[in-house]
Amino acid sequence: MRRPDFSSVVLWLGLLFIYLPMVILVIYSFNASRLVTVWGGWSIHWYLGLLDNTQLMNAVKRSLQIAFYTATAAVALGTLAAFAMTRIQQFRGRTLFSGMVTAPLVMPEVITGLSLLLLFVALAQVLEFFLGVTFDRGMLTIWIAHTTFSVAYVAIVVSSRLGELDQSIEEAAMDLGAPPWKTFLLITVPMIAPSIVAGWLLSFTLSLDDLVLASFVSGPGSTTLPMEIFSAVRLGVKPEINAIASVILFAVSVFTLLMWFIFRRADKRSQLPPPEETSRRRTPA
Repeated sequence: MRRPDFSSVVLWLGLLFIYLPMVILVIYSFNASRLVTVWGGWSIHWYLGLLDNTQLMNAVKRSLQIAFYTATAAVALGTLAAFAMTRIQQFRGRTLFSGMVTAPLVMPEVITGLSLLLLFVALAQVLEFFLGVTFDRGMLTIWIAHTTFSVAYVAIVVSSRLGELDQSIEEAAMDLGAPPWKTFLLITVPMIAPSIVAGWLLSFTLSLDDLVLASFVSGPGSTTLPMEIFSAVRLGVKPEINAIASVILFAVSVFTLLMWFIFRRADKRSQLPPPEETSRRRTPA
């Protein structure tokens, strides 16, 4: 019998360390007992009870909306920032611009959340004093905070892809008369599409998972799912929390497998020879 090598052992231990807690979470979401630590048999009672828990479902809906808006805005801003850092080699303030874009990567979230809270408080005072407009913290402030945090990740992912591209294709398009904006939309964006999708998914995940920033900049009636789970866990883990976490885990897994299947088919199609070349190879001399 062949003994497993060291690499295989480390691989399986790493997979168990990552996925075993998730498997236990899914199993206990079917626990019939109200006590999480006591197994009372199999039941789907807590999944059916999610439909009646309006507070938890509203938090899920709110978190998904904020995550979608955050990912879309972060991709737009991060792609433009990455293009400026990669393709514009020399401009005044380039080092400062790059540092400001990537600063949220190394800055603690507590400091970022506190600074944004002070900014929104000062903005509310200015708007109320000069315009008489009331500015309350809510979904808008959470969206701004999450976008500020996620732009850095998108900029890093897209800039690494832009640095690997062959600029001769873009230069050829501009030599043929295409304006820069058309070259960017029709040539550059399709070539960096995988990195844009990766940045969107990363921003969506970061926004959906964030607790610290949302705790600082949220207001009444804008509680997100991590905030709801954190406040509930402090009083004891409820079976509904396991159920909603299992549903989100299942949705993320299905979406990830779907994206992997789409990109895998796209890679296979890109590796196939053109139809004309295939017909030439089949035609006898």
